[in-house]
Amino acid sequence: MPPFINTPVEKMDGPYARRWWALLVLCLSLLIVVMANTSLIVAAPDMTRDLGLSGSDLQWVIDGYTVPYAALMLVLGAIGDKYSRRGALVTGLVVFAAGSVLGSLADGTSSVILARVIMGVGAAVVMPATLSLLVAIFPRGERARAITVWTATSGLAVAVGPLVAGRLLEDHAWGSTFLINVPVAVLAVVGALLLVPPSKARNMGRIDYVGGLLSIVSVGALVYATIEGPHFGWGAGPVTAAVVAATALPAFVWWELRHPHPMLDVRKFRLRPFSGSMLAVLFFFFGTFGAIYYATQFLQFVLGYGALETGVRLLPLAGAVFVGAAATGRLTPKLGMKATVVAGMVIGTAGVLLLTRIDTASTYGDFLAPMMMLGLAIGLSVSPATDTIMSSFPESELGVGGGANDTALELGGSLGIAVLGSLLGTAYRDELADLVGNRLPTAALHTAQDSVGAGLAVAERVAQDPAAGPQQAQALVGAVHESFAHGVSATSLVGGVIMAVGTAIVLAVLPGRRRAERDRPSGETADRTAAGTAERVDVA
Repeated sequence: MPPFINTPVEKMDGPYARRWWALLVLCLSLLIVVMANTSLIVAAPDMTRDLGLSGSDLQWVIDGYTVPYAALMLVLGAIGDKYSRRGALVTGLVVFAAGSVLGSLADGTSSVILARVIMGVGAAVVMPATLSLLVAIFPRGERARAITVWTATSGLAVAVGPLVAGRLLEDHAWGSTFLINVPVAVLAVVGALLLVPPSKARNMGRIDYVGGLLSIVSVGALVYATIEGPHFGWGAGPVTAAVVAATALPAFVWWELRHPHPMLDVRKFRLRPFSGSMLAVLFFFFGTFGAIYYATQFLQFVLGYGALETGVRLLPLAGAVFVGAAATGRLTPKLGMKATVVAGMVIGTAGVLLLTRIDTASTYGDFLAPMMMLGLAIGLSVSPATDTIMSSFPESELGVGGGANDTALELGGSLGIAVLGSLLGTAYRDELADLVGNRLPTAALHTAQDSVGAGLAVAERVAQDPAAGPQQAQALVGAVHESFAHGVSATSLVGGVIMAVGTAIVLAVLPGRRRAERDRPSGETADRTAAGTAERVDVA
């Protein structure tokens, strides 16, 4: 192995020569982590049919990845800071690949959920490591461009996941959507060892494991409660999780305020650029993930597109992400971070509100403009917000900074899918009951109300019933489509309003350009002085 690969980035006299090749490795690692969630969108129907998954089982397949992914990022980011960021990246990729192999071989509900949990743990190591290594490798003058590429990769994965999964499902079983991660992960591991230099924090001190445990409990319980409660009712499990989150979160804040070396210095939330950027990421992914989630279902279940066809029709979203991300390089220096972030959130809000026009006569063309607007908004908003968040952390806390940014992203996305998905389900169920009335047996109606997929499955059974016939089945299909279209329209209105409120909050919290430029250097210096570290720019 060439000697410069083993030279820690902190000891280099100038910028790392192969930093753009290293960025390619980091983006490849990010790509498969995000694709693990988006590919499930098109693989879920085949998994449900082959494994006999109930609605609750399928939700656990999703949660098995999401809960550990969101809950562990902060702690695992700190561990990467302490011992080795490159080592954390490689370890996370290996764990992720192991979970993918298990998922490809799964033949039952429990094994596929276990595989998703292992993949979620691996993703929780990989995600903050990519950001912390990026900031450690790139000098300040190039960091915004590098984060723009990182953001564009995340947006690309939203579209590429369904596209790759759809292509695989044409010729292979759903297990192939797990197995495709393995060669990519192996390639990323080799690339990390050859192209990514070692990096770890200097003078970090002991890890605050009590604060880390409290963060795991609070974030994990909060994500679990917000996913399970809206979908399946506020029974004992979700209520208990909500109580645990409500108890652990204040305890975490109390502990961090008193600890000499906290896991996350919660005083950072007093800094308006940091808190505004965190809110922007959370609100933005709340609306966009939720909208993409139910728009994809409409393309599949109502418009009848197959898995590959759905993936192809999401490609304009990815293209728009690249356009928006490229535009930030010109807009942010001219207009300031606040204007660029808020403009992206306004465009994203408008895109979600456009989906209120959806009805049974809608075609793919009615989704094209909203999807492109959401992609453009991701590119515009996320890059400058992420850059601001990472700039708030000293060298010794880059992994924690990446974990904080990614936790806001994952929490916002989980909330969006859970809350908006629950609103969609409620609107769909109520509308279907009004349209169908007493024309279906009670048991069949309850089954059809579970989801749009279940409603279409009931229609297939009705068509095979000699006493009912194809006309009654077709009428039920029409009612299912109309109910789901009504649900998409109503949910988009609520999602758009929430995003509009979030945009107004971010507008009020983020400081103007002049104040941000005046306050930023002193804020960074204070953070680094408190952490006992030197300015990062001269050693990256």
